[in-house]
Amino acid sequence: MKKYDNYVSALASLREAPQQDLDNEFIQSGIIGKFELQFELGWKLFKALLAYEGDPVSASGSPRDTIKTAFQYYDFMDETLWLRMLRDRNDSAHIYDADRARNLVHVIISEYIPEFERVLDGLDRRYGTLLND
Repeated sequence: MKKYDNYVSALASLREAPQQDLDNEFIQSGIIGKFELQFELGWKLFKALLAYEGDPVSASGSPRDTIKTAFQYYDFMDETLWLRMLRDRNDSAHIYDADRARNLVHVIISEYIPEFERVLDGLDRRYGTLLND
């Protein structure tokens, strides 16, 4: 499944964030950009999997609706954390303050990357080889 492959590929890149120079504003910007992409790929992957499950939210669901519905299917995901990611993704375009950017990078590394990993593991357990088609 292409959406799954894209999610996995982008996560492999985002995993490199902790090894970067986190004081560098360009690096911070890049990490935030990669987080935004990862989040987009994540909720769209949920939407595709909800379509596979036959859930009607997949036809027209917003990111918020998709996340809330996905949580009903996937007990391994943290709904509150995904909704916070949605807010941070929406707000990230308006971060002009260096401290806010640095704080977001810290949250991405300490909370969001582990959640992306947890979701990947959970989806692998639930769907197995279906995702690799």
